[in-house]
Amino acid sequence: MAVLGPVTGVVGGFTMSPDWPGGYWLHWVLFVVIIMAFVLSLVMGFIYFERRGLGRLQVRLGPNRVGPFGVLQPVADAVKVLLKEDIVPSRSDRVVHWLAPVVAFVPVLLIFAVVPFGDGALLADLNIGILYVVAISSVASVGIFMAGWASNNKYSLLGAMRDVAQVVSYEMPLVLSIIGVVLVAGSLSMNQIVQAQNIPFILLQPLGFLIFLLGALAEMNRTPFDLLEADSEIVAGFHTEYSGMKFAMFYLVEYAEALALSAIIATLYLGGWRGPVLPPFVWFLVKVCAVFFFIFWLRGTIPRLRIDQVMGFAWKGLLPLALINLFIIGIEVTVLPEVSPWVIVAINILAVAVLVPLWARFWKLGGGRVRV
Repeated sequence: MAVLGPVTGVVGGFTMSPDWPGGYWLHWVLFVVIIMAFVLSLVMGFIYFERRGLGRLQVRLGPNRVGPFGVLQPVADAVKVLLKEDIVPSRSDRVVHWLAPVVAFVPVLLIFAVVPFGDGALLADLNIGILYVVAISSVASVGIFMAGWASNNKYSLLGAMRDVAQVVSYEMPLVLSIIGVVLVAGSLSMNQIVQAQNIPFILLQPLGFLIFLLGALAEMNRTPFDLLEADSEIVAGFHTEYSGMKFAMFYLVEYAEALALSAIIATLYLGGWRGPVLPPFVWFLVKVCAVFFFIFWLRGTIPRLRIDQVMGFAWKGLLPLALINLFIIGIEVTVLPEVSPWVIVAINILAVAVLVPLWARFWKLGGGRVRV
């Protein structure tokens, strides 16, 4: 799209070849190791920082006993769950009960295959990269539904059905917001989307960014959309009947999904690895951590919504706004291709300032008691 102008070159002065460091298999093995180390180390770091940060937000200390400033608390928790007994309900489907955590965790890891850590620094630069992310990320919900169904527990099944309902409801506005990014970048490749961001897409598409963020939070069941494990309503939801290492796998999935969401937002809207002075990977890591900080800040600030409010927010709020956003982006791409990008930024920020308050007046989430 001409609105963005030509790509100005590689930031950091180094473009990685598709078979770096030499040969397809060596490239594959190296990046699998890098992805595993990146995900596991950042997940453990995120667990610590979220618990410590929530402590500060709630005027308490948080973990501070195991290691200096409590930094070894995630390690202690991992050892604890490894030593716990694995209890399986007598009337559950044992095979499905065992497979559910694996089915939920593996797709989250597969997302990182197309996430660029630098220019060309990724496992596979697919020309349909973002489409692959959308397809793979939905598979994790199958694992959650398997857990709820196999547990032979009404609370678990309710939590699993809530997850399916949220994924179906929020997938449409989320995908529509991604289409806006694809229209502007002119590519489905994650690496080329980053290269197209001479101006970060969060400025060019602020409404699309807001819709994507809220839709993704709902799909991965983070506050205020964490209805599938609402302890005040359904005990622990889909993983009520899980213990030991299998429970730890679901716990790991929650934070791995938060990491994946942070990486995708950094790639689609914050310029990914692009930035001045610092190496590309450092810029990418800073942006990922900034997005995760915002996610757990929401968790410590906003109360949980009701299930009817969550569904209404998707169909009455995000979906119409996503269609309007796509219409606006389509007009800008086709009618205003040569206009200065900063003019487009001003138009889109003005559109957000008008549309969001105006749309909020048309409908309400509802409060008080629910009448049947």
